[in-house]
Amino acid sequence: MAELTNKERMRIPRQDMPVQDAAARRANFDEVALGLETEAARLEAERCLQCSRPRCVEGCPVDVDIPGFIEAVRTGNLSEAVRIMKTRNSLPAICGRVCPQETQCEQLCILGKKGEPVAIGRLERIVGDWELRERTQALEKAPSTGKRVAVVGSGPAGLVCAVDVARQGHDVTLLESLHLPGGVLTYGIPEFRLPKSVVMGEINHAIENLGIRLCVDHVIGRIATLAELLDEYDAVFLGTGAGLPSFMDIPGVNLNGVMSANEFLSRVNLMRGYDFPQYDTPVKIGERVVVIGAGNVAMDAARCSIRLQELHGNGRGEVHIVYRRSREEVPARAEEVDHAEEEGVIFDFLTNPVEIMGDEAGKVTGMRCIRMQLGEPDDSGRRRPVPVEGSEFDLPVDTVIFALGTSPNPLVFVEAESLSRSRWGTVIADEETGRTTTARVWAGGDVVTGAATVVSAMGAGRRAAADIHAFLAGELEPWSDSET
Repeated sequence: MAELTNKERMRIPRQDMPVQDAAARRANFDEVALGLETEAARLEAERCLQCSRPRCVEGCPVDVDIPGFIEAVRTGNLSEAVRIMKTRNSLPAICGRVCPQETQCEQLCILGKKGEPVAIGRLERIVGDWELRERTQALEKAPSTGKRVAVVGSGPAGLVCAVDVARQGHDVTLLESLHLPGGVLTYGIPEFRLPKSVVMGEINHAIENLGIRLCVDHVIGRIATLAELLDEYDAVFLGTGAGLPSFMDIPGVNLNGVMSANEFLSRVNLMRGYDFPQYDTPVKIGERVVVIGAGNVAMDAARCSIRLQELHGNGRGEVHIVYRRSREEVPARAEEVDHAEEEGVIFDFLTNPVEIMGDEAGKVTGMRCIRMQLGEPDDSGRRRPVPVEGSEFDLPVDTVIFALGTSPNPLVFVEAESLSRSRWGTVIADEETGRTTTARVWAGGDVVTGAATVVSAMGAGRRAAADIHAFLAGELEPWSDSET
């Protein structure tokens, strides 16, 4: 096949991702994005200009050789694409689905300056899915070192840290508080965005190949303290995420029918509420649902609500997203917002709740809101929402879901006085190494940064794993508590 010139490559349109019809997908939890076909993937890979200085790599938190794996896709050598990808990214099938490539690698693609960037995430998914089916790249493990490492939390940061440390020959125990591994990948992201078969396929492959010991239903802070782990293991990595939900300080938050998005999505995901009627999971969803917030978690909660209404016979119900800023300030991925609108979610922008109202039995009946307008920028650079005097109105509602962010659960820090934390409850750790203020303890992911992206947590897990290995190999000096 003749090589195309750059001008010819730039004339190839970005390949659209096939998706389920919006009307049909409202009534199922099947994956919405269906993946590129082989020829479409090859055409998309052909668009890559193979820049001599690939800025896309600068935007990747785990430094994947993006031009390299795309070139392998272009030539049809998917085994080589997997090899290149997995040199830096252990979970391509997952990242290809949930990472915000549009604000990371794709944002820096040179094609995006005058048109649309290469669809790096869609190509990453092709590579990851192919490897899930074919399993051409075995995870090799170095000879045993006799060193023992405990990884607390099996979300993105913990998984990557566990895999990288185990590949160096260290004995790894992965401690998970819930009954399934995966962290937010399992309990937080809906089936229609990230199928559980993909998550479990990636996790099981790594555990089986590397001999990682998985212990579920292990709540650190209850079953064992951090000090007790340090008595048993040579090193400990904390990847416990940020799963403690935030609520507004307004009247009515304790009424029956008010919940956090974490609780709601965990019930749907872990109790298989998405698989109705085979699993008649007790997920209560009303006919008029309000989700407060406009991040990706809010979109997930709203879109799950739509589907549950359809599956449980409340198809004429309404699902609202209430957000105190305008559409331009919405933090969720544009694709998720578009999909939510296509599925019938109603957006109430520049609106803020001031009270949740209930009946004598304590059940939610409505929500009083106030209109907002945008004032001067706040510390984040976004214009601060200001109430419009006299604009209060009541919104009939029977279910209220808060999706306003999360913080680390303090349970894991019981009797861990030497582990320094910020005023937000996050662990203070070195950005490059993951070292905390407690000797032989590393941390990474949302427990350090607060809620962030899957791939940024993976990057933190990888950096910490490299430092843990260097420490266990005797290449680094030990440190004492509070020295970091």
